[in-house]
Amino acid sequence: MVAPSDKFARQRDRAVRAAAAEFARHGYHGASTAGIASRLGIKQGSLYYYLSSKEEALERVCLLALEDYVARMEAIVQSQQPFAAKLQATISAHLLRYREQDEAMKVYNDERLYLPVNRRADLKRLGSRYRKMLEQMFRDAMASGEVRELDPHFAAQAVIGIGNAMGELIVRDPKLDVVTLAQKCNDLLFNGLAEQPTD
Repeated sequence: MVAPSDKFARQRDRAVRAAAAEFARHGYHGASTAGIASRLGIKQGSLYYYLSSKEEALERVCLLALEDYVARMEAIVQSQQPFAAKLQATISAHLLRYREQDEAMKVYNDERLYLPVNRRADLKRLGSRYRKMLEQMFRDAMASGEVRELDPHFAAQAVIGIGNAMGELIVRDPKLDVVTLAQKCNDLLFNGLAEQPTD
């Protein structure tokens, strides 16, 4: 028999995913708790057992978009792979997150600023943690001689920027091949634009 707390957690997860679908389709201001409840097949009043308000629903959708995203980055940074493999894994994980949680990621990118500042604190913390792990990955690669000296903050922001831009394409086009796109991004970031010298 499933414990009540497990049942609650599973149903709240369903509610958050329903909210993600509702916000992705209608935007934060166009969405309603009635619409979220309808997606779950429950009465609007019952939804408040799992999500106290539309604002909390938006916050939880945004957290859903980021939490696993950051956990994957932690595993990549702690691995013993060379920098090139870590960069490839970072880009692949970044883009795959858009494919796996496309509605939540779309909502995070488009709607998170509608949250009041106090409700964005955890999102900011997670985003900063992700960026700082990337910065450390670049510092480690510089120390080992795997990449040239560069500004790790700028490099991390560039990776995030490319990942987010390509993520928008993934959300719009469900047929887009994420693996091929990740390889192209990795090639551009790792090898640059200049013609590579031949031996």
